[in-house]
Amino acid sequence: MLEGMGIETVEVRTPADMEGCDGLILPGGESTTQLQFLQEEGLAETIKQFAAEGHAVFGTCAGAILLATDVENPKQESLGLLDMTVLRNGYGRQIASDVFSAKSTLKDEPLEMVFIRGPVIERTGPGIEILAKHAGKPAIVQKGRLLATTFHPELTSDTTVHEYFLKLAAETDHNSGKTNGAKPKSGKAERSKRELTTAKSST
Repeated sequence: MLEGMGIETVEVRTPADMEGCDGLILPGGESTTQLQFLQEEGLAETIKQFAAEGHAVFGTCAGAILLATDVENPKQESLGLLDMTVLRNGYGRQIASDVFSAKSTLKDEPLEMVFIRGPVIERTGPGIEILAKHAGKPAIVQKGRLLATTFHPELTSDTTVHEYFLKLAAETDHNSGKTNGAKPKSGKAERSKRELTTAKSST
């Protein structure tokens, strides 16, 4: 998705990989496996500091689970960066996964949303903006430069969500050379983030 937008991306696997980055994407996959990886490699604390310094962080599906302060169904640890309660696999098993369209604050037209064993955001805390809903539950949420979606925007041809995230990353430091390991092409201000894991199974 980001490379198609002219953004050069880099994979983050160690804290050193994040040096010079303006933004980070926590991708979909298996959240418990991802969290274990982040903790073992020392990235969990690095990401918390990265966010505390005002950098942009975007979590999709499992990435949204990692950002939440409270994770249920079952309960698990997380990075605790967004004050919200998330239910893992809240929309059902993989066979119940589907594509939907819904209104959002990001564009006038309906936004396509691909859900694959997506989590449900059951509660949002003070200061969290809801940018879109699905089935009455938040599907896109934001607080400052932290962004989370319960679906996979990268699995559609619509770049709306990623464009919005890149704007958040660009606000971090207009003079920085990277947006989470990615280098912009065509004079774009930010780069994308690296995917911290390659798992693509359950959340």
